[in-house]
Order: sequence, then structure tokens, then C-alpha cells
Amino acid sequence: MIDEYIKQWLTKADNDLKIVEHELDLPEKEIVKDVVCFHCQQAVEKYLKAFLIYHKAEVERTHDIEHLLDQCALIDKDFVNIEVRELSSFGVDIRYPDDFYVPDMEEVKFYYDLTKRVKGLVLTKL
Repeated sequence: MIDEYIKQWLTKADNDLKIVEHELDLPEKEIVKDVVCFHCQQAVEKYLKAFLIYHKAEVERTHDIEHLLDQCALIDKDFVNIEVRELSSFGVDIRYPDDFYVPDMEEVKFYYDLTKRVKGLVLTKL
């Protein structure tokens, strides 16, 4: 059974995903691509942390998706070999003008699809 705390993590992740989907409904030239990828990173991070919390694992304060996936893979092998490219960089680095980078639509679509896959996997495991 999913307790209220885990539901809150999932709700926060779903809210990030809703922002992504709202942006992707806009004409392509209006999509704020770096912000979409930021919210993809945030959603994936929260889905993975919800999975870890559900399994009583210690959840570190990190935005490192690869590290979180490694932690999840210690619990369930289905988390092994999930390709995340540079998603972690959108959690911190991309937010500041020093590392200004605007992803293209191929990257945006990749990260959106990744977010939906991670959500689906996590939900089947809870």
C-alpha cells in the first residue's frame, strides 16, 4: 500500500510532468525547452525518490539521476540500463546563465519520453 508521504512525492512529480505537457501543447517556437527539460529532471528525480522511499531506502539530497537510478537498481534490476543522457544537468547547471544551454526538440522529446517511462516503471513497482 502506498502511504500518504509517497503519494505526495508522486503528486509533486506529476505536477512537474503536467508543466511539461502544458508546454509541449504549445506551438514549437513558443516552447521553453530548457524549462521543459528542467521539469523532466525534477519529475524523474521525484519518481525515483518515491520508489526508494517506498522500499525504505535512504534517500540522499541529490539531483543526480544516475546515482538515484543506481540506488533503485540495487532494489530492482529493471532500473538497470535506463539511458538518461544529460538529464541531471538540467536539475542544477542549466538554471543559471553561466551554463546557458537550450536543448533542441529532439532532446526535449527524449527527456519527455524518458519521464513517462520512469513514471510507468515506478508505478508498476509500488
